[in-house]
Amino acid sequence: MAKKPYKVKVRFIFEGDFNINADNKEQAVEYVGKHCGLVIGGDIHTSLPDEVIPTWDFEVHPTKQIISVKRDRL
Repeated sequence: MAKKPYKVKVRFIFEGDFNINADNKEQAVEYVGKHCGLVIGGDIHTSLPDEVIPTWDFEVHPTKQIISVKRDRL
């Protein structure tokens, strides 16, 4: 019997904390929004100096959520 193609939508969630030195809560949120990220095959990174973000702590393995499964019509 021939196998059928399926499209499985998946979400990977990396959860952790950035320790940020900021003037206020809004600035801390802005710093993370504009200057912190993650690239698949890369690293968690920031463009801010160590004085602003001295440390961060993230899990190495993400939580995996299967969002949907649909027959793929090729």
